[in-house]
Amino acid sequence: MPPALPTPLPLPGRIWTGRRKVTMLLGASLLGALLFSKLVLKLPWTQVGFSLLLLYLGAGGWRFVRIFIKTIRRDVFGGLVLLTVKAKVRRYLRQRRTVPVLFASTVQRHPDKTALIFEGTDTHWTFRQLDDYSNRVANFLQARGLASGDVVAVFMENRNEFVGLWLGMAKVGVEAALINTNLRRDALRHCLTTSRARALIFGSEMAPAICEIQASLDPELSLFCSGPWEPSSVPAHTEHLDPLLEEAPKNLPSRPDKGFTDKLFYVYTSGTTGLPKAAIVVHSRYYRMAALVYYGFRMRHDDIIYDCLPLYHSAGNIVGIGQCLLHGLTVVIRKKFSASRFWDDCVKYNCTIVQYIGELCRYLLNQPPREAERQHRVRMALGNGLRQSIWTEFSGRFNISQVSEFYGATECNCSLGNFDSQVGACGFNSRILSFVYPIRLVRVNEDTMELIRGPDGVCLPCQPGEPGQLVGRIVQQDPMRRFDGYLNQGANNKIANDVFSKGDQAYLTGDVLVMDELGYLYFRDRTGDTFRWKGENVSTTEVEGTLSRLLDMADVAVYGVEVPGTEGRAGMAAVANPSGNCDLERFAQHLEKELPLYARPIFLRFLPELHKTGTFKLQKMELRKEGFDPAVVKDPLFYMDARKGRYVPLDQEAYARIQAGEEKL
Repeated sequence: MPPALPTPLPLPGRIWTGRRKVTMLLGASLLGALLFSKLVLKLPWTQVGFSLLLLYLGAGGWRFVRIFIKTIRRDVFGGLVLLTVKAKVRRYLRQRRTVPVLFASTVQRHPDKTALIFEGTDTHWTFRQLDDYSNRVANFLQARGLASGDVVAVFMENRNEFVGLWLGMAKVGVEAALINTNLRRDALRHCLTTSRARALIFGSEMAPAICEIQASLDPELSLFCSGPWEPSSVPAHTEHLDPLLEEAPKNLPSRPDKGFTDKLFYVYTSGTTGLPKAAIVVHSRYYRMAALVYYGFRMRHDDIIYDCLPLYHSAGNIVGIGQCLLHGLTVVIRKKFSASRFWDDCVKYNCTIVQYIGELCRYLLNQPPREAERQHRVRMALGNGLRQSIWTEFSGRFNISQVSEFYGATECNCSLGNFDSQVGACGFNSRILSFVYPIRLVRVNEDTMELIRGPDGVCLPCQPGEPGQLVGRIVQQDPMRRFDGYLNQGANNKIANDVFSKGDQAYLTGDVLVMDELGYLYFRDRTGDTFRWKGENVSTTEVEGTLSRLLDMADVAVYGVEVPGTEGRAGMAAVANPSGNCDLERFAQHLEKELPLYARPIFLRFLPELHKTGTFKLQKMELRKEGFDPAVVKDPLFYMDARKGRYVPLDQEAYARIQAGEEKL
């Protein structure tokens, strides 16, 4: 059985203060013994050292020795990985390297090796072919008047061309805005507007979504469609991109004046401010994220990665595709994840590494056993969010020797890696040399999620077993520690002052983790108005705004609730509805058009009114605690029946089925 998560310690503030006093007393005792032994007793240094060791061990210092013995190998390896990546980052910073320049070195090493395979059409691209395609993109955009610093939005499903498009843009300094393909209407329009894109390249499969908002698009926005061409199904003045690229020259364009810390592209991420925000990814961040994974998890040059994650996210496009562009690995791209075809694909393409998010692993375990799941060559599963409760079952059933769990967000500066496959952990930080990697868990008020500070105004660090928010010290001059923020938006809610010491700044992840005695870190929960469902971050502010508009501006509170056997939290909406009238069938139809699947609430609760704070903020704490149990909640409850495609009453029988995992959500 996997080890249980560390239990939070009682009275953490007193424990922290008490341990600090004990540490200070122990240090003072050792110093006093040293002075007395040497100056008064005049003992030789060997006897002094032996005496101090006995005193140290007798005072409880044996715990340090135990931790040292158990973690020294892990910590030394992690330190070497960090030093390796740091040295390369500094060299590339000095040489003003960029991702396209590093990719050119990869092409030179093995031009005819397979770089990308698109499972949908079994299309194989060598590194030379990917280089040629991206050169055509670069020359075409340059011929159309786009220059370094301009933005082009990319809105398409996974395929080889997706990689070639943003890589080609980067070759001439054009920045790609990678749009989530689940977005529709207001959210999609918002992303295009805030990116200030001069052109939009969309896949033909996304044409209906573009047609829905074409009337509100900037008339100066150039539209290009990639894929099967049907003029009647795309907005007016749209050009077919594919033949235009075939005619473009494939020579390497002149290099733009960009360096290692300049912008590469934007990844849209749902934050606590509502609509999606464009997180800035600079060249050094792309390299750092990919390189830490490559060296930390001991990838090999002959590995083949199975990447079924969306390429508009950093997990698919940086952690996965980055190994192809920077380290020469072959990556198999799948348009969308398929539980029934997953292992068949791995066998077909001889994959050795698979990428996952936690929900994906559960879907695979829910599949009936098949021969392919024991015939594959996969040795590593790489990803984040694998629940501790299914970790051992997942690795055992599918015979995967290495589970490489990591923690990180596109914009964060405190990524973690579980380099030795500790069950349930998303990473570690050394207990012996914690200053080497300046991250920390700091105490927060669990009701308000505000940082708790000591008398000196500095945040209080957590002790082992005590949950706290993960933070990382910001050093803007260091590419490993910098925070690049968001496009056209402030980041005040992601930065705090006086965290490690007076006068410093730190990045706030918004996530609560807990550390055990050996320094392993375990994900506990998300803070603020964001929760995770179906592998996506759901912004409650955005969903509340959409629901309120659909329900004649009624007060709506959206929050996540735990459902047994599922990853993350399912969305629940509490709606102020004094009259008790609501056409749920029509409401569900509107939600399909307005919100992506992962953001639509699973549960609905109708009540006479919603309680607000003095500053008119909705109070969600009690709503979240009450959940969706009909025995606790006396208001009318409904849930989305996936089979019927509509909301139906949630009674005690339906609740029991959901609790038992018999109801598909």
